[in-house]
Amino acid sequence: MFDAVNTALITGGSRGLGLALARSLAERGWRLVIDARGSEALLEARDDLAKTTAIVAITGDVGEETHRRAMVEAAGESLALLVNNASVLGPSPRPSLADYPLAELERAYSANVLAPLRLAQLALPVLERNRGTLINITSDAAVEAYEGWGGYGSSKAALEQLTAVLATEHPALSVHAVDPGDMRTQMHQEAFPGEDISDRPEPEESVPGLLALIEGELPSGRYRVADLAEVRP
Repeated sequence: MFDAVNTALITGGSRGLGLALARSLAERGWRLVIDARGSEALLEARDDLAKTTAIVAITGDVGEETHRRAMVEAAGESLALLVNNASVLGPSPRPSLADYPLAELERAYSANVLAPLRLAQLALPVLERNRGTLINITSDAAVEAYEGWGGYGSSKAALEQLTAVLATEHPALSVHAVDPGDMRTQMHQEAFPGEDISDRPEPEESVPGLLALIEGELPSGRYRVADLAEVRP
């Protein structure tokens, strides 16, 4: 358990945007709690980040209550930032809603909506004492009707509404839904199987926008990192 008010809990922290943000925060003196479903990539990330800061890495699924509680407990009373970054895409190739398997839709909502909310519920008492920040990673698919994106997009739309309500109910916190835009990540590749996504930006390019929220004084709300980069403190 950490003892200073500068601990960040980042889900899906073994690769992509989660790892890129973790590296940046480590360089700024934040202590870290990260997780992932795959232990090999998570342990590699932990060993890399441990060169810079104190870190706890916990393998598990955010859909499981025991795992969620373990992460919040590891962060302890120093938790000042929760980033709900982990999510699932759903079936790929992406089915239309007319053919969407309901079991897969339930899985998407469990991972993309219920798990972030439950983590927030567990973390809120400490975050409020520390006047901390909650960031839920969303997508343009939450606000645009893209063919084949009904499952993922609707789950992110639900997450955005929960985020907005949490911001209203907890005005002492900074509560944000953040759209990082297209990135060169494993999930994005899964969304476009067989396609070349090398033209997408690396996840590191989205980090300055996130830092604008974490280190700045912008009001709670929905943001695109493309806009946030322009107001980086």
